Amino acid sequence: MADWIGWFVAAGVVLILELFSGTFYLLMIAIGMSAGALAALAGANGPLQGLCAAVVGVVATLLLRRSRFGKAARRDAAQDPNVNLDIGQSVAVAHWVDGVARVMYRGALWDVELMPGSDTQAGHYTIRAVRGSRLIVG
Repeated sequence: MADWIGWFVAAGVVLILELFSGTFYLLMIAIGMSAGALAALAGANGPLQGLCAAVVGVVATLLLRRSRFGKAARRDAAQDPNVNLDIGQSVAVAHWVDGVARVMYRGALWDVELMPGSDTQAGHYTIRAVRGSRLIVG
């Protein structure tokens, strides 16, 4: 079997593994392997093919790392609705005392704090964050 066929088969296997992982990093390695296959098609010897695949794979991975697709979104867990399912829910506040209130939510009494710049009117509020056992509403 020719070298370039082996490189393309290996790149295909890594590409299939990429479909199961959900990241783009194995895709970058598959691109590097494809570069090794192209070097083999151009007539390069084995070590040069491996070097070409390695360099292209590393450069592609570094470029991915610097892009917005390679960086995980850093969000505060106290304000992330994917982490805390209470965020976005509604609570009814009967009255405020200095920007703090007690409400019944999910069968228990909770301390509720008003976000800065919000009015202290009685009514329904949306939970914006959770700090310990205190709901931050706005």
